[in-house]
Amino acid sequence: MAILGLSTDRVYLSKIEVNLKNRYYIYFVAILSSLLISLLFTPDIVEAARIKEISNFEGVRSNHLVGYGLVVGLEGKGDKSGTEFTTQSLVNMLNRFGVKVDPNDVTVKNVASVIVTADLSPFNRLGSRLDVVVSSIGDAKTLQGGTLIFTPLNGADGEVYAVAQGSVSVGGFIGGGDDTSVQKNFQTVGRVSGGALVEKEVPYKIEGEIDIILKVPDFTTSAKIADIINATKGPVMAKSVDAAKVRLTVSPYSKLSPVSILSDIEQLEIPIDIISRVVVNERTGTVVIGKNVRISTVAVAHGNLTVEIETRHRISQPASFGSGETVVKPEKTVRVTEGTARLITLEEGVELSELVAALNALGVTPRDLIAILQSIKAAGALQAELVII
Repeated sequence: MAILGLSTDRVYLSKIEVNLKNRYYIYFVAILSSLLISLLFTPDIVEAARIKEISNFEGVRSNHLVGYGLVVGLEGKGDKSGTEFTTQSLVNMLNRFGVKVDPNDVTVKNVASVIVTADLSPFNRLGSRLDVVVSSIGDAKTLQGGTLIFTPLNGADGEVYAVAQGSVSVGGFIGGGDDTSVQKNFQTVGRVSGGALVEKEVPYKIEGEIDIILKVPDFTTSAKIADIINATKGPVMAKSVDAAKVRLTVSPYSKLSPVSILSDIEQLEIPIDIISRVVVNERTGTVVIGKNVRISTVAVAHGNLTVEIETRHRISQPASFGSGETVVKPEKTVRVTEGTARLITLEEGVELSELVAALNALGVTPRDLIAILQSIKAAGALQAELVII
């Protein structure tokens, strides 16, 4: 059967296609509406960090150790004979072993005086090993192949906490002949892996009141840490003491170990309140701009002034058989070139990306950028702290 030249099958198929198109359109509108609603009502993403990443527990830190020692076995590349402290140290060491020698008869070509450093954690126990760094303080050419001999390592209180000894590794080499030499990496600084034995532990306690020390003091962050810890309803009460310290009071009735409590506290995430800051290094031309840096409306014009001074020496000679003298006369030419200054306006509330794009439009170099930032700060338009290092 056909109606107006169209079969009923085709009409039926057309109805199905229209229904499918309507259904897809409804699905599309529903999905788009859901996305718009989620974008409108989803809160801004706040940067957060764990407490362990922004703070330390007071007393739980590394302690620097330092000592003076000798590296031997340097195959003629140690300190020279004129290095008196190396000679005296070698004589003293031999005397302790019962060997009496005259300092004038001692050569120290195979020996180098060194400073030995290490870091001691409060959790390093007696007998545990530490890596040490060995640095030459004389005029030795290399520490390659040398051996550090018995060196006590002292803390800030003068007590001996570890003793170092072992083969020195410099991670490179030096070699060559009379007129040429080849060197890889620094040869006067090396490491002794596991070269120090801990002889005394660092005292510490984890009980009663424990203080959290912020790495970057901030009143807002300190208050947030205390609030979030108290909100956990655990066996710990937190109080913000100042911008750098949060005091924890552990309940004496808690059945949890202090280690377990502090482990849970370390994992808590804290919203970070970042200070708007711009850091510039004038020596290297490095500029670091924080995320939240904004500026007020300001117009910037930047041009380069180049001064060139050229000196040419002209020789003036007297006439033949004259009584004059030959004179060298310097002639100086000064040229001053001023680059074209471009004017650009930075609007109110400009963020990091817009600020960088606007300054790049000026075609400025990093050092020019430093001068521009200093000028914007002086004009009171930079809403951030400017740190020059």
